Amino acid sequence: MEILHSKIFGENLSSTPLLVFHGLFGMLDNWGSFGKELGEFLPVHLIDLRNHGRSFHSENMSHDDLANDIANYMNHYGIEKAHVLGHSLGGKAVMQFAINYPEKVDKLTVVDIGPKAYPPHHQGIIKALETVNFDEVKSRGEIETILNQYIPEKSIIQFLAKNLYWEENGDSKKLNWRFNLKTLSEKYNQFVSNAIKFGVFEGETLFISGEKSNYILPQDEFAIKQQFPKAQFVKIKNAAHWVQADNPVDFAIIVKEFLGL
Repeated sequence: MEILHSKIFGENLSSTPLLVFHGLFGMLDNWGSFGKELGEFLPVHLIDLRNHGRSFHSENMSHDDLANDIANYMNHYGIEKAHVLGHSLGGKAVMQFAINYPEKVDKLTVVDIGPKAYPPHHQGIIKALETVNFDEVKSRGEIETILNQYIPEKSIIQFLAKNLYWEENGDSKKLNWRFNLKTLSEKYNQFVSNAIKFGVFEGETLFISGEKSNYILPQDEFAIKQQFPKAQFVKIKNAAHWVQADNPVDFAIIVKEFLGL
């Protein structure tokens, strides 16, 4: 059984650990400064989802697969109960995990995503990523130029470019993506255009959203409460979908308050 790759801060602390999961095309490195900050108070595990970062690649990518990966990770590290936090796709993963394995979750934090199905909205990014021919490009700059033809936002290009690495093959090496683009594009509808399975998690739950984001709408709150009856909702000022990057100070304050740190 393959275990998700992670980086752990504050592992000598004895309090309930916090497991943190990034979003689509992200990786644990996106959460480095947050992990370091909260690692002063409790053990923080920054974790690469399957088909992302340095975790294993697989053809399967359902919400249940992601939830089972978290359970396997906790069993591997001997963690009986944890706080779990996920952003976007990672939020879908931790919601499904809390419903499938409620006994393993202390407090649940979901960042800028709801349990509902979302219409496909990453087609432009996937098209851009698929356009890159790694047999022809020789530098990160060339790749960023290609992405720029499809993606106007500089910040998204920089976010995606963090996934580039030099893949060594005998004497030669070439650039490649760390994420498994094939599975992420083929199974996209399974994990984005699909609600998490119905079930109820009775534990304490916090939904954090960016005030400039439309991923969680006021009318979604009723449906969220059906599955997460103790859900609280907080909007963070000056933040869009990447809440923790847009306003890291307020984000960390709110998470610490919720976890009682």
